This record gives sequence, C-alpha cells and structure tokens, in this order.
Amino acid sequence: MKMEERQAWLEDTYRKLCVKLSAECDRIGSRIPMEPDDGVYRMDMSEGDNIFGWTNGFWPGILWQMYHAKGEEKYLAAARGVEEKLDRALHGFTRLDHDMGFIWMHSAVADYRLTGSEQSRTRGLMAANLLAGRYNPEGRFIRVWNKTRFAENSAGLIIVDCLMNLPLLYWASGVTEDPRFAYIAKHHADTALRTILRADGSCNHIAMLDPGTGELLDTPGGQGYESGSSWSRGQAWAVYGMALSYRHTGNYEYLDAAKRAAHYFIANASLSGWVPLCDFRSPMEPVYWDTSAGTIAACGLLELAEHVPSYEKNLYEEGAWNLLTHIESAWNNWDPETDAVVYGGKRSYHDNLGQRALIYADYFFLEGVLRLLGREFMIW
Repeated sequence: MKMEERQAWLEDTYRKLCVKLSAECDRIGSRIPMEPDDGVYRMDMSEGDNIFGWTNGFWPGILWQMYHAKGEEKYLAAARGVEEKLDRALHGFTRLDHDMGFIWMHSAVADYRLTGSEQSRTRGLMAANLLAGRYNPEGRFIRVWNKTRFAENSAGLIIVDCLMNLPLLYWASGVTEDPRFAYIAKHHADTALRTILRADGSCNHIAMLDPGTGELLDTPGGQGYESGSSWSRGQAWAVYGMALSYRHTGNYEYLDAAKRAAHYFIANASLSGWVPLCDFRSPMEPVYWDTSAGTIAACGLLELAEHVPSYEKNLYEEGAWNLLTHIESAWNNWDPETDAVVYGGKRSYHDNLGQRALIYADYFFLEGVLRLLGREFMIW
C-alpha cells in the first residue's frame, strides 16, 4: 500500500469510526457493553456481579479517546456515567483481581489526566492501592485471580495479561511521588521476564509459582491450546506490556523482551494473512481466529516503534499496518445501526462461543488508528 493509499485508508477508516462510535454512544450511553448478541449490546455489565468484569474499562476508554479526538461533550458525559457506576466495584474490592489497571486507567485515570478531576484522581489511586495490595513480596509478583478453573489454588499464579495493568502503578508513583508503586510494577515485570517470556520470543499465558519463593512450578495452558502452546492474545499482551514497562522505566531488558515477543508475533501472523490465529501453536484444524490479538499487537508494535532507532522502526510499523488493514478488510462491521466494530474475536481456544466481537478489539483498533493519525490520547 503506497503512502497516499495509506493516508486515504486512515482518513476513511477514521471517518467510519467517528460515524459508528457516535451512533453507539447515542445508543449505549453509560451502559457498559462487552459483546454483542446478533449485533446488539444486550448485556449491561454494570448490573449485578458483572460490575467486577475485567473488560469494563474498554467502553469508557473508547469514549475518552473519542472525547480527546473530537471534543464532543457527549463522550465525556457517557464516560463519567460509567466511571460513577464503577464505584460499586471499588467498594466491593474483595471481588476484584489483577485487572484493575484495565478498568481504572481507562476510566478514572483518563478522566483525571484529561480534565483534572480530583475525584477521579482519588478513584485511580484507590485502584492502584488495591492492585499494590495483591503484591507478594516473597515471590515478587502480583497475584492474578482470587479463584480460577486453571488451578486449585491461585495464590502463586501470574498471567501475561497483568503486564498491561502495571501502568496504573507507574502512574500512581508519578502523581504521588512515592516510588513504592513503581517498585512493585518493576518486580512483577522482572518475574514475568523470568517465567512468562520464553527464549524463542513466545510466551506462557499462565505461570504457577511457589508463593513463598517465586520458583516456577508449572505453566498451565490457560486460554491457549495447551501448556507450551502460544495463545496469540497473550503474545500481544507481552509485546505491548513489555514495551510499556520500557516506556515507564527505561530498562532495556523490557525493550528487548518486547522486541523478541514482537518478532515472534509478526512471523506467525504473516503466515495466516495478518489475521492472527487464536493460538500460534495449535492443530491446523479447526481454524480459530482472534482479531483482538491483532489489534492489541498493532498498538504494541506502534509503541515499540517509538523506542527503537530509525532503522528498526519499519519492521514494527509495517507489522501494525498489516494487522490493522487486513483485520479491517476481513472482519470490521461499519453499519452504524449494528453494535461493535471488529468481529472475529475468540475469548479462548477451547470455549464453545465461536468467533465473537469483543469490546477490547474495538478499543485497540481505535487506538491503533488514532496513533497512526497522531491523534491518540496515550491512555497507558
């Protein structure tokens, strides 16, 4: 795709995003969507126990990105409505887990950074303190779930996804001038380097550690095909998460890890036409795609491109372009009367839900397009 064609694609895609997301904002407001059913967001994640769901930050994240890009008050109003609903999750914190960064970086912290709201700053710091409270100082890691089907006891479990929640701790250290939060984030990133990232650039989804020592005991398959396989969304979390830890710390070990994970992702995604398989090490049949892995990885690659010498940028920028354009061509739904933009996602390899539209795929697709246009709000 030539430069002029890329610019035309970007402008047209941004225009379609504005039309679609404006219609969704009018329709959804401050309800909290996750997945559409027959093209309609029927479930409101703010109801009942769903308020604790890990995906609840992505809709306000979309709204804040659109507010930053367009300046339209309706996005701010809807985002703040979600933020207020999430107070119930903060006050019921015993039900929360490691995903507090996903939820409050995209809601309260975004609000504080864009508007200066002190109430939002307080919410963000409450979430950061709760996340820091999950830190195991003996094992030097942040505990993942409270309970899980993947293990009888989750006290020693960490997952690759948690790398994306560490920016909440880096932010908290910055605004409080208290390094404790950043120390916890760096200790966890160091443990992930040792137990999540593999030598060939692939990664485990889950690492089971001895909670008293941090010794690696096992690597359950988690949401991938099996132990030792390569769940593509986890791979994408590794690319972006390690690049973000480099952004916040300047530790070249994190940059090197992000590059190794990125090279592995690019090599595998290119073999399937730039729409990632759900697991890069799984049987040829059946074929399961996961577009969310591609949109997340695209943002990670664009982040990585910001931190490497000019002669290295092209590899990562081209990878991001290929992922976003091929996913858009194959899976995006631009009908403003239909909910969700990016279809073709997969929650996990062994679920029986088939290909789905996932709210986080939409968030990262939007972030990727805005990054390429130079209009993004750096939410992390």
